[in-house]
Amino acid sequence: MRVSHMSTVRGAALALVLSVGVACAPPADGARVARSTLVIGIDVSGSFRGKAHYESAIDFAANYLYAHIHGLGGLKQPTAVFVGSFGGEKPGETKSFQPIDTFRNMSVAQIAAFLRKQYPSNDGLTDFNPFFERVGTLVKRQNLVLSPLNIVMLTDGLPDTPSEKNDSLSKYKNINVSGLEYLSKNTTIRLLYPRPTVAVHWEKKVPRRRVRMWTVDDEVMATWRSHYHATAKPETQPELWKWMADNVDFRVRSGGIL
Repeated sequence: MRVSHMSTVRGAALALVLSVGVACAPPADGARVARSTLVIGIDVSGSFRGKAHYESAIDFAANYLYAHIHGLGGLKQPTAVFVGSFGGEKPGETKSFQPIDTFRNMSVAQIAAFLRKQYPSNDGLTDFNPFFERVGTLVKRQNLVLSPLNIVMLTDGLPDTPSEKNDSLSKYKNINVSGLEYLSKNTTIRLLYPRPTVAVHWEKKVPRRRVRMWTVDDEVMATWRSHYHATAKPETQPELWKWMADNVDFRVRSGGIL
């Protein structure tokens, strides 16, 4: 009986040691990473091109995409990336989205060249609602609901929709992000390149409950190149990646506008 009892005790002790070892072991390669989605929208309308922001936005988007896909400078690596455009010859025109695999093996220069070819600037109208509708459909179709959703829009933010009589700001009030409200607990729209006054209209007039809003006006976006070193490799651009983290990827608190 004593031998049997000692064997039981030793067996229990060994099982405990093994369980602790397993619990403390580092995760194996390929361990599951928390999912997150990055969607980038490029304004190809005439008003954005006319302000000469389009070329700057393309170069910025190429660097931003590359840095995030490869997790440079501590920037968060999304598990899903989609890049599309808004602003077309016809209101409500549907645009396709390019997935992360399109850009994974491209250099910064190759990404910029691809974006210019795939999303050339034209004289079309800026219509934001079809873009938001398309993003919502894409997230649901790809089974990305509940994952943190980061939507980065490179645009002057000016809707080409008529204002209601005696209400010049109604075109901002009619921007519809309701389809994004319950896709995730953390959905953030980041508007890059609007004028300061337009940025304020987006922050204060676009109706929303849970969707978070962050704007970086054109005067601030104009400074990103001063942190970029053209002759340096992406892996040695810490100054630019820190600028992105501090100014573009700023964590926004929830504060909806009803």
